[in-house]
Order: sequence, then structure tokens, then C-alpha cells
Amino acid sequence: MIGLWDTTGNEVVKALAAERRSAGGVASGLALTLIAIVDEKRVREAEAAATIAASAHPCRLLIVVRSDVESQRSRLDAEIVVGGRLGPAEAAVMRMYGRLALHAESVVMPLLAPDVPVVTWWHSEPPEQIANDFLGVVADRRITDSAQASDPVAALKQRAKDYAPGDTDLTWTRITLWRTLVASAFDTTSEQVVGATIVAPEKDPTAALMGGWLTARLGIAPVHEPTTEHPRMRSVELQCANGDCIKVTRDENTALFSRTGQADREMPLVRRPVGDELAEELRRLDPDQVYSEALGALAGLPHLENRPAHRVHVWKDPALARSAAS
Repeated sequence: MIGLWDTTGNEVVKALAAERRSAGGVASGLALTLIAIVDEKRVREAEAAATIAASAHPCRLLIVVRSDVESQRSRLDAEIVVGGRLGPAEAAVMRMYGRLALHAESVVMPLLAPDVPVVTWWHSEPPEQIANDFLGVVADRRITDSAQASDPVAALKQRAKDYAPGDTDLTWTRITLWRTLVASAFDTTSEQVVGATIVAPEKDPTAALMGGWLTARLGIAPVHEPTTEHPRMRSVELQCANGDCIKVTRDENTALFSRTGQADREMPLVRRPVGDELAEELRRLDPDQVYSEALGALAGLPHLENRPAHRVHVWKDPALARSAAS
């Protein structure tokens, strides 16, 4: 590891190149550049998640930590790690202070790995508009996590308003196993579904997006039954036109799959670490149309997939915004 304190972007580029040379084959075969935008208190979490993801997708990891953006004194501290504690990744952890934090791209852009896709991941509360962050504008794929917002369901609806093809959210990844179990019920039937009920906490974003997916796929309006007894989505029940009922109920790390006229089955429904969720999203770098349809159905905004794929950077200075408000 190389530590650089009160340094420059040019010195970071040189240090990364030096570490790559000393690591030799460890640094070959990069699949992508992953830019992680992280709060200081969550840097270790982001490193742990990126280590898991990098084991499946060797990448150049650029962690950007912004602090004290209104300060007039800019400073850059950086750690360079190739291999080592972050697994098969080339990593630069960059802490940007003062006005430099508003121009993080001036340091990040020269560090992008050549000829590979760029993915930007916010391991923090999602931005209101991705276009306000140049690190999101330059990315081929953008990963947010609405569960980290103070109102996760409202944050998901904002993601729909701000959507461009290539966006995704880890809330969507968290219902992959749920969607697989529900979809498997239709391997042996073609009965029409006429209703659905989702039991979950009132502000559970996974339940909201699950409802959007069912609406987009089946053309129904699921009923959401709030619960305070369970911290996460508890069950999804489908009612068929012939009177049959299909239900998936979570119990710790398993799910009970029940269906009218058939024996109940227990199936795995494990809560995965963020690194596994991130690795799943990095498997595909093209726009996820099914996600856009589910998100659009949730927010009442159809045809999100028809929006332009590229954003134009919209400059926003938090200091100016606060002074204007006061």
C-alpha cells in the first residue's frame, strides 16, 4: 500500500502505475472501473463489498470520499492498494476536502482504466439528480441504494423521475430471489392472476418495487398490507382466476412456498451481503428494461426505457444553494 497525504491527482496516477508494475500479473485483465462514492464512516463497508464484487469482476476501484465541500482550502489524501486486502482489484481510496470535492472528476478521470466500462455506485443516500454529479454522468452504469434514504419509497419514486437507461438500484437486486420464486409458480400453470397482496413494513422499498414489478408483468394493482411485526417484506400472495392461491412467505433465511392443491415447500431465501448484490449488478452492463418497467409502474411513469441514455452534467454548488435559500 502507498499512502499519499496532501497530494495531487498527478501523484496518485504515478503511484497507481508504480503499484501496478510491482504487482505484475495481479493487475491484469480488468473488466471495468468501479467508482464508489462513499461517506467517510462507510469506507470500510464499501471496501468489504467491493472486495466481494472484485472476486467475480476484477476491476479498478476508485473510492471517492467528499468532505467539507464549503471549505476554501482544498486537500487530497489517497491510499493506493493493488491486490492485498482488496483482493483482485486495483484500488485508490481518495479523500477530497474543500472545493476539490466538487470537482472530483479532475482527479478520477485520469485514473479510469482504458477500454473498459465505467460503473458508478453510491454507497450513501442517492443523489436527487444524478446529472448533478459528473461521476454519474460519465458512467455506463449507475447503481444507487434507495434503502439508505430517510424515505426509501420516496427515493425510489425520485429514481423514476430521474431515470435514464443504465440506472439501477440495489433495492431491485434484493428482490431477485423473491421474483425467481414467484415466477417459478408459472412453470406449471397458465392461470390468469387477478389479484396480489404484499405484506411488508409501510416504508419497505423492496415491497414497493415488488408491487411495481407485479403491476408491470401481470397488469394488476397489488394490495399492500402494512406490518410492524416484521422488519422486512414478509409475504407475497397471488390470487388466480380459478380460485387458486400462490404464496411465498419469508421465515429468516428460508421461504415457504405454498400453492392450492400442492404440498408446501421450503426454499432458500437468504439475505445477501452488499458485496454479493453489487456483484450481481456488475454482471450486466446494458440497460435493465425489466427494472425500468417495474420502477415506472411503481411511480406511474411508463416507458422509462425510451428516455435518452446519456445525461448532460448540470452543475450544482451546495454552498450557493444554501446561501440562496437563506
